[in-house]
Amino acid sequence: RRVWPRLRPVMLPLAGLAVAVFFLAPYAVMFLASFKDGAELYAVPATYLPQHWEWSNWTNVWDVLPLTMLLRNSLIIAAASTALVLVIAVPAAYYTARNRFAGRTGFLNLVLVTQVLAPVALVVGIYQEVVYVDGVNQYWAIVVVNAAFNLAFVTWIMNGQFAGVDLAIEEAAMMEGLGPMRRMLRIMLPVVRPGLVTALVFTFIQVWNEFVISLTVFNDPTHDRVTLPVGIQQLVGLNQTNYQYLFVASLIATVPVVVLFITVERHLVGGLTAGSVK
Repeated sequence: RRVWPRLRPVMLPLAGLAVAVFFLAPYAVMFLASFKDGAELYAVPATYLPQHWEWSNWTNVWDVLPLTMLLRNSLIIAAASTALVLVIAVPAAYYTARNRFAGRTGFLNLVLVTQVLAPVALVVGIYQEVVYVDGVNQYWAIVVVNAAFNLAFVTWIMNGQFAGVDLAIEEAAMMEGLGPMRRMLRIMLPVVRPGLVTALVFTFIQVWNEFVISLTVFNDPTHDRVTLPVGIQQLVGLNQTNYQYLFVASLIATVPVVVLFITVERHLVGGLTAGSVK
């Protein structure tokens, strides 16, 4: 008890640094490998730093893969799916948090159970449904499917956020004559903004990284209907894999998510650590 207070200012930063190095090491290896040629990537023993820096890998990858199209498609799908999730889940979470109705507990439990169902286990059924509504390789279909898989998570997050707001705040708004919708938009959403940002970021990341559903129902290269994860997978072949381009494309794919995270990081931390009283 006497020693730890003196060691804590040193040990905690060191522990945090060790964890950061552990998770950042693969990205550092990918970054260095992206500047190697094919022969050096397979060299034995392996070289950590490139012997000859192939800067052209970062320019050639745009010719090897239609990265502009892939980035555009993924951005459209991720942004549209995230917006759809928030439009549906936020009012649902607000209503369940502020109203007691028959079946409320069952509804919340059902929402939680849907999180157990992985997309890979439902892919055949989803494909059949998408074919039935003529939604194969259509933007609206992949947006709706991605939104459906993230609704439960956002509903649970926002339900807890709304339930944690002091009821007196909303009662004051009711005395001013604000209806339920105006109370939610003008009073509650600013208060639960950290949780809202948390839901936004996690939903965007989930949709951005989604692979199985996109590979199944949104995969038509001839009409530029391919997402970024599916497009990057094309670099992995049966007989040869262009690892240098695979690393470059994978690093480029992380840029939008990193930019988004840096932009909203202070709100994200607040959303994860928000207490029950605001």
